[in-house]
Amino acid sequence: MILKAPKALYEQVKDHIIDNIKSGKWAADTRIPSENQLAKELSISRMTVNRALRELSDAGHLLRIQGVGTYVARPKPMTALFEITSIDEEIKKSGGVHSSVVHLLQNEKANPETASAMHIMPGESVYHSIVVHKNRKTPVMLEDRYVNPLSAPDYLKQDFTTITPSNYLMNVTPLRDVEHIVEAVLPEARVIKLLKISSAEPCLVLHRTTWDEIGRVATHSKMIYPGSVYRLGGKFKP
Repeated sequence: MILKAPKALYEQVKDHIIDNIKSGKWAADTRIPSENQLAKELSISRMTVNRALRELSDAGHLLRIQGVGTYVARPKPMTALFEITSIDEEIKKSGGVHSSVVHLLQNEKANPETASAMHIMPGESVYHSIVVHKNRKTPVMLEDRYVNPLSAPDYLKQDFTTITPSNYLMNVTPLRDVEHIVEAVLPEARVIKLLKISSAEPCLVLHRTTWDEIGRVATHSKMIYPGSVYRLGGKFKP
């Protein structure tokens, strides 16, 4: 690589690294040369290399592990914001491997907050599931879902380690409307434990309410994603 003016040296180092990633020379999970090696190879200061690596890490292109080295980060999967997709399909599209752990699957009485969200009376029966979805054994989403038994009467009979709740519901419950609301939060204790993240890890929360074909609220769900490993997005025509 030949560094040229007027572009800042650290920007040229970033371009060099991104070019190696895009060309496939440095694949995901590959350990890249150290700061000293890059400084020597490019005939620039280690401080310049450090800035380039730091900014690429902040942008999600690299993963820096203290005392171990710097690695090419896996691309973050992106969940669709304007449509319903299944987490397993999103993970597979990004080259990952999906698995899940079911932490709760039961019939319970709706509390006032859930009853209000689902337009039912407090105390009425709802199905409640809590599932953690993983990509290559790393938790990437906590799904906390309430289901109207009238919309999906066999929900509790399913094995959600072999089919995701979203896939099952899309197969058995024709939908009329969907509402998505997104917010950024810091995780509560339960989320920290189930997603195995720190209390300082910002999370993206997708609140989803669906209505079945007769206009009844079918599901009320909360999908929680660690901000460092997932992103939300969508494409639409105005």
